[in-house]
Amino acid sequence: MTQQRAFGLDLPDYPWNSLAPYRQRAAEHPGGTVDLSIGTPVDPTPLVVQDALAAASDAPGYPTTHGTPALREAIVDWYSRRRGVAHLDPAAVMPTVGSKELVAWLPLLLGLGPGDVVARPTVAYPTYDIGAQLAGAEAVAADDLDDLEPEIRSRVRMVWVNSPGNPTGIVRDAASLKKIVDQARAQGAVVVSDECYAELGWGDWDVAEGGEPVPSVLDERVTGGDLSLVLSAYSLSKQSNLAGYRAAFLAGDPELMPSLINSRKHAGMIVPYPVQEAMRVALADDAHVASQKALYRDRRAKLLPAVEAFGLRIDHSEAGLYLWGTAGEDTWDTVGRFAELGIVVGPGTFYGDAGNGCVRLSMTASDERIDAAVARLREAV
Repeated sequence: MTQQRAFGLDLPDYPWNSLAPYRQRAAEHPGGTVDLSIGTPVDPTPLVVQDALAAASDAPGYPTTHGTPALREAIVDWYSRRRGVAHLDPAAVMPTVGSKELVAWLPLLLGLGPGDVVARPTVAYPTYDIGAQLAGAEAVAADDLDDLEPEIRSRVRMVWVNSPGNPTGIVRDAASLKKIVDQARAQGAVVVSDECYAELGWGDWDVAEGGEPVPSVLDERVTGGDLSLVLSAYSLSKQSNLAGYRAAFLAGDPELMPSLINSRKHAGMIVPYPVQEAMRVALADDAHVASQKALYRDRRAKLLPAVEAFGLRIDHSEAGLYLWGTAGEDTWDTVGRFAELGIVVGPGTFYGDAGNGCVRLSMTASDERIDAAVARLREAV
């Protein structure tokens, strides 16, 4: 009898499945569930973007993997206008089918494999590890390459930076980013900065309230004007409520981009033309971004003090759509206490061992649900 080989990739279970019993407990609350666990936008997609999608809906031909020239120019203009990045070559940008697929497949598309190491933040989005695994490489947690053992550090070929960070909301200043880039370049490693929350800075990073813009890894203060071995990833999911469109892009090293474009052509990783047009229009319209950020600013101002009154210490959280906090107890005990109030929060353990004891609360719920959570937290106190 022929022995059958098992099929399928040996990936870990999707972590969010383990929240099922807590979701069930939260659903039993008489006021219904307040889901603060996942950062999916709930506010309407701006009409200017919807109109652009509709206007481009007659698209019988295949779209271009590299992106239309008009979209690439819009991306370059956006980096210059919003991120302080000048002299970016339109040939060195490319749209992607959301940012998650980029994170998951980029190590493989860069040619990494067995023996190579991908460094990622100590508290991090789990797909960084999955991307390394899909390429057959090894993922290690490090916020500074100097923290790694020499043997491991010598094998690092890719470094993920996430600023503003998910789930922690940490923002790296230009000097911090420069240190990472200098460390990586010294051994020929690529730095890729996941910057999807860059428009959502708070406090010292809130431009609308007198703060500084969140710096990009492509900033000249970081690169010295040389974009070699540096890439920036960005998504319109958060700033423009385009999560359902799968609209993101990659920009940076002009020498790396042709190979990435070619590989994606072979793999059929193409952003549909109507979505490319929607992206082009969204990137040119700053008004809807400011309006959406104002909604999140108000929700944050309500939720933050209520969570602190409930007994959590909020750490970092200076940018992004989340509050990252700890009650000084096991993560799942905190998740359970919130579930008793009908509130679902994200377990910190989903983001690596360093996240144990913490939870992540999203501000993407509607105003009505945020108000409900605030009322329940204050009543519990």
